[in-house]
Amino acid sequence: MTPDDFRRLALALPGAVESSHMGTADFRVGRIFATLGYPDAAFGMVSLTRDQQEMVTGAEPRVFRLVPGAWGLKGATLVVLAEADELTLSGALEAAWRLKANKRQIALLEAGRAPAATP
Repeated sequence: MTPDDFRRLALALPGAVESSHMGTADFRVGRIFATLGYPDAAFGMVSLTRDQQEMVTGAEPRVFRLVPGAWGLKGATLVVLAEADELTLSGALEAAWRLKANKRQIALLEAGRAPAATP
């Protein structure tokens, strides 16, 4: 995956907008759920729970690793873009997004996935 792929997948989530802080692009749905470009352009970051973080780093250690320091201990998880595939990255971004999204935004995502009614 590339930084552009990360950006496309993050912004595809309902209500997601791109902003920036501390010299990196961030993606917000009210609050930041992901960033791009830290520590360099080869990485993204998703903000997960510790349980989610343990699951993804255990299942995909080449793709996911803890952000060094206290942020990593709070769920901040690096994504090695070159090692990620679209399904894995979109799942991690959605998990991070769901932690920050409100009920209406989550309902919009789920409504978009509901099968169409048959006439």
